[in-house]
Amino acid sequence: MKTRIKELRARYNLTQEQLAEKVGVRRETILFIESGKYNPSLKLGFKIAKELNSKIDEIFFFDDKEL
Repeated sequence: MKTRIKELRARYNLTQEQLAEKVGVRRETILFIESGKYNPSLKLGFKIAKELNSKIDEIFFFDDKEL
């Protein structure tokens, strides 16, 4: 899965640590999600989307090759 989290964090001047704190996870979790090494739960995905003022499908997406 690919994400736009890093891009959106930059827009709101949020560090990984700050976003992690807001959504209740460790910084490493945000790092792994951004790098595509971890797929978040639906609940966490929605929390991240809310903090980044975006819809979940604007943040997380699959490449056609991944389906």
